[in-house]
Amino acid sequence: AKALNCSVNELPLSLALSHLEQKAAAVLLTLLHLGVKNIRLGPRLPAYITPNVLKILEEKYNLMPTGDSAKDLQLMMQGS
Repeated sequence: AKALNCSVNELPLSLALSHLEQKAAAVLLTLLHLGVKNIRLGPRLPAYITPNVLKILEEKYNLMPTGDSAKDLQLMMQGS
């Protein structure tokens, strides 16, 4: 982002994080610390993301639980 003189959220990329092991928690926390928004997380939300935590993450970072993979991919390709 620095090389392109823009913020990380202005880069044309989509992130879908598979939360299948403990490393994913570190990756998610790092991305949130960097201010990255519009992250899709799944296939199931981890137990530490309670409904209240999810609400905050949705509001502040637009964190989205994954759903139908074909629909998620289509939305990511559209930049949504």
